Amino acid sequence: MAHDLVIRNGRLVDGTGAPERAADVAIDDGRITEVGTVDGRGAQELDADGAVVAPGWVDVHSHYDGQATWDQELAPSSWHGVTTLVMGNCGVGFAPARPDRHDWLIGLMEGVEDIPGTALAEGITWEWETFPEYLDALDRKTWTTDVGTQIAHGAVRAYVMGERGARNEPATPDDIAAMAAIVKEAIAAGALGFSTSRTIAHRAIDGEPVPGTFAAEDELFGIGRVLGELDAGVFELAPTGTAGEDIVAPMVEVAWMRKLAEAIQRPVTFAMLQVDTAPELWREMLDESAAAVASGAPLYPQIAGRPTGLLSGFDTTFSFIDGVPAYQALAGRPAVEKVAYLRTSDGREAVVGWEPDEVTAAQLAHAAERTYLLGDPPDYEPGPEASLAAVAARAGRSVVEVALDAMLANDGTGLLYLPILNYSDGNSDATREMILHPAAVLGLADGGAHVGTICDASMPTWMLTHWVRDRTRGERLPLELIVQRQTSDTARLYGLQDRGVLAPGYLADLNLIDLDRLRLHVPEVRADLPAGGRRIVQQADGYVATVKSGTVTYRNGEPTGEHPGVLLRGGRTA
Repeated sequence: MAHDLVIRNGRLVDGTGAPERAADVAIDDGRITEVGTVDGRGAQELDADGAVVAPGWVDVHSHYDGQATWDQELAPSSWHGVTTLVMGNCGVGFAPARPDRHDWLIGLMEGVEDIPGTALAEGITWEWETFPEYLDALDRKTWTTDVGTQIAHGAVRAYVMGERGARNEPATPDDIAAMAAIVKEAIAAGALGFSTSRTIAHRAIDGEPVPGTFAAEDELFGIGRVLGELDAGVFELAPTGTAGEDIVAPMVEVAWMRKLAEAIQRPVTFAMLQVDTAPELWREMLDESAAAVASGAPLYPQIAGRPTGLLSGFDTTFSFIDGVPAYQALAGRPAVEKVAYLRTSDGREAVVGWEPDEVTAAQLAHAAERTYLLGDPPDYEPGPEASLAAVAARAGRSVVEVALDAMLANDGTGLLYLPILNYSDGNSDATREMILHPAAVLGLADGGAHVGTICDASMPTWMLTHWVRDRTRGERLPLELIVQRQTSDTARLYGLQDRGVLAPGYLADLNLIDLDRLRLHVPEVRADLPAGGRRIVQQADGYVATVKSGTVTYRNGEPTGEHPGVLLRGGRTA
């Protein structure tokens, strides 16, 4: 009997945490039909030749809300083996949307997620007003991945309350009832959840905090209850203290989140990161979350598998030498012009010869201790010897000169790395503990967002190269655990019970990975968004193939042109 597709001779890592084993996989009608020794031939066959065969990655924290309306590839996440994406996180999104609020919603997304507003304005064709209409618009599209989305508090608040909502005025009981009705309609139509943001670091392009940042408990619970009434959806949030602006409030946040999870009996998941102002606070938050889960409250901290770090170059939002007056004078000029000038003797002397005052010099020295040479392949757990301060001291040069030369490398595309979260100890030991914690869920890759500062959409690949294979500054982690963490664990959080495991009956989403050859490229800036918008992207070697619903979407890192991915509604394939 012929199968649609047979994958042979693989190192099967099935997503459950079970030990890897040698096995073939047979696929028919987009589902897995056999795992083991497959005797029947396939209309199409892939010889894994000893490569790891794992489920496709399920990335539950992305921001492709605009990009999904114009781009079928959904790169760079799809380049890294992601076959399911969840967007609509952190309280920002594009529905519901009154016609006169389009520009405001774009400004909100631009400010919070660092996605060029010009790209969003040109790329989005507004075919909706209500959230169900937004789902219908997405339902008419296909991608390399399946896409699910949540309804965002910012959009809902502005839709119901207008300027009062946009400016974070308190919601009245009538406002709360109207917002709850819209969220209930969205969940019933297929939204995977509701999201909000309470971190003061999240601001619209006009500087105003995201609508809902200061929402009182009656508003949060009033909206959250509809998830319990429908017994559907996840409540997702970026809590107070995410960026370290308050070291007390996070535990207060955990208390009300636990109370909400107990009340609605639906998963509540929140971003949790190590912050420099309280480097041990994450332990308390993890312990409280574990206690909540043990008591029957589904409260899950969402963690990142590597530090969140700013990339510094000539074409990025942030640069280490931004404070140098001669470099400030180049603001707004194309990167190629900056590079050409800084390679002249006059340009170089203007930057390197700068003498900061005492206070600025101290600030620069501190920053240099926490800023690192990124390297090739990029190292996201650098040791102190790779810091600008250490490199400069060994060479007897200034940190500005070392930074300048590092960014001028590779035709002016060189990058520096400044980890700002999850790196308080100068290593990733805390992250390892987070990954091992039973209450934690892996996320926060932020695919499609912060396109001028990071490219953490490559995190699924880093989880294998670093944690499984290459880590030298501490203990590594088992392959089976890392696969489970970004497949069945993340799928289960959002009720996606048909994926994340390689077993008969499951969706045929798979990655074939040559683990020995798996390698991250250095991030690069491309001007490939609508309106010529720039973004940082990052590619990888070692993905032999990615299969989505039984269709090969990538071979050796190259797209096949197939787009079998569809909209997910309510945790089920539409």
